[in-house]
Amino acid sequence: MTWCYDPRQSYEHNLAHGPSGAMAGPGVPLPESPPRHAVLGQALHSPFGIAAGPLLDAAYTTAALRHGFDIAAYKTVRSAAHPSHPFPNTLAVHVDGRLEADRVEPLVADDDLDHATSISNSFGVPSQDPDAWQPDMAAAVAAAGEGQLLLASFQGTRQGEGGMDAYVADHATTAKLVVETGARALEMNLSCPNEGTGALLCFDTASVARIAGTVKEAVGDVPLVLKLAYFGDDARLRAFVEATAGIVDGYAAINTLPARLVDAGGGQALPGAGREVAGVCGDAIRWAGLEMTARLARHREELGARFAIIGVGGVLATEHYEAYRAAGADAVMCATGALLDADLGRKVRALAA
Repeated sequence: MTWCYDPRQSYEHNLAHGPSGAMAGPGVPLPESPPRHAVLGQALHSPFGIAAGPLLDAAYTTAALRHGFDIAAYKTVRSAAHPSHPFPNTLAVHVDGRLEADRVEPLVADDDLDHATSISNSFGVPSQDPDAWQPDMAAAVAAAGEGQLLLASFQGTRQGEGGMDAYVADHATTAKLVVETGARALEMNLSCPNEGTGALLCFDTASVARIAGTVKEAVGDVPLVLKLAYFGDDARLRAFVEATAGIVDGYAAINTLPARLVDAGGGQALPGAGREVAGVCGDAIRWAGLEMTARLARHREELGARFAIIGVGGVLATEHYEAYRAAGADAVMCATGALLDADLGRKVRALAA
């Protein structure tokens, strides 16, 4: 196992001891030529990087940048400490072909990770306390070289009391804490299927518009990207874009696709209440990320809007990066692909030169 995040160890172990594998070794030098690409107002050597998920802290993001991934997303943070789901979190998910967005039959998931191309992502959006993550994120921002970007992922946390007003305020509070680290671009996570909630925030257009507007007032000119799930209904996606494109600076799609995971005996694969369904990423969801990218690009053109599109999902090889770019993505990010091939950033950078 050469993954930078070791799925055979707990989240806490990886946070304390990672990164591991090839990503812990020597990297590649920055190109001598000036950056040729621009995304979210930032000059980049390549519009390619690692999405929020496997990069737990500054040690991980710095390793990713050093290995040629020119965008590194710091794993989603919150306004207060939040625990991870118990181990295991990442299992090999056995999918025959693509994972359909409306699949109801369970999928077998196990620890046969050596040959996995699709995996579970079941963490529940853990976060350290801001007293810990703020200085660490500041170090991560400072480690980005010329032509590189630290993308800071965050989300709001529902409060025990206060209802929607408190939820909106918590998004803005967390965003301001992130901006204090010097982060030059933010990604607001609206799409995690692993918190045990029935509905994803990104499907509540009115609430997202309200939250995004409040966050933009709080962060000013710092670019804000919304991280989305797969929208099966294109009219619903169009309405979402119409309601938010004038507020935010871009969209990243997709996060994962949810699926019910079982072991070989048919029992729940991931232990604990609320974990019957988990997000699946990797090869089986690439179709959905490409489709969302193409649809966002079409809506952008038809509306005459100006926003960045970050294509995410199932990028395991350079040809997948090229497919996303052809579909209309301004930038492309991977997660499983970076776990399987620490050299993928360098390969894409060579293509983008």
